[in-house]
Amino acid sequence: MDVIDLDHLRGWIGKTRTDTDLIALRQARLLAATVDYHAPERIVDGEELPPLWHWIYFLEGVPQSGLGPDGHPARGGFLPPVPLPNRLWAGGRVNFLEPLRIGSVARKESTILKIDHKQGRSGDLVFVTVGHELWSASGVLLVREEHDIVYRNATPPGPAMKIVAPVSMAHAAVVTPSATMLFRYSALTFNGHRIHYDADYCRQHEGYANLVIHGPLLATLLAGHAEQAGGGRLAEFNYRAEATAVLGEPIGLQAEVLDRRVVAHATHGDSGVCMQAEARLR
Repeated sequence: MDVIDLDHLRGWIGKTRTDTDLIALRQARLLAATVDYHAPERIVDGEELPPLWHWIYFLEGVPQSGLGPDGHPARGGFLPPVPLPNRLWAGGRVNFLEPLRIGSVARKESTILKIDHKQGRSGDLVFVTVGHELWSASGVLLVREEHDIVYRNATPPGPAMKIVAPVSMAHAAVVTPSATMLFRYSALTFNGHRIHYDADYCRQHEGYANLVIHGPLLATLLAGHAEQAGGGRLAEFNYRAEATAVLGEPIGLQAEVLDRRVVAHATHGDSGVCMQAEARLR
């Protein structure tokens, strides 16, 4: 294992990347089918894109020769070359300022904001925070986001720390992810990370018992559940991963509406909370 040179890694702070994309109806309809979206009639040109669905756009197409052994782009490009094997979504904070409409063209500006080194139960942890802004073709800021990525050592054997779910909330649903759902979501996000489709790689190289359910997929399901519970569009969505969820257990979605705020969490079988979130309604 290479020594973590934090000063070297922090040389990536301030690095930027810009992309422009069409918020295409076809991709939105494919995601609606993947997550069984509750209101498919709203997935038409001119309608506002549901929360967090912008993650299926602005995708980087790195050639096969530019991929690392985990299926992600080789490290050291836009993201810093963190010398830890496991990479996961740790959480994020998203503000929906103006509607991002299906059929429109938008620009995404990304910047490395912060890089920190910490110690956790599994050893070294490196957190990379990336800021994203989505702008309309006319120059209106639509979405502002901070995304936290965590790098760590392979998951050690043994049970993870369990976070007990609160008492059942007023709005509850159950989703049972399948390998097909993970495959579809990986395809829609052009995500080559092998933990989502290569079970042997999961077990032998990254220490997981089964295929890993995408953090952004869990967040998307939870944001949609919060919006449905609240009966209106989200203005803000803050989420934090608490544990890795793997295939084989149902995902419970719980939400409680408190005035114009929604508190929500996702549970993984009987293993406790795997993601917590808080949302604000418009």
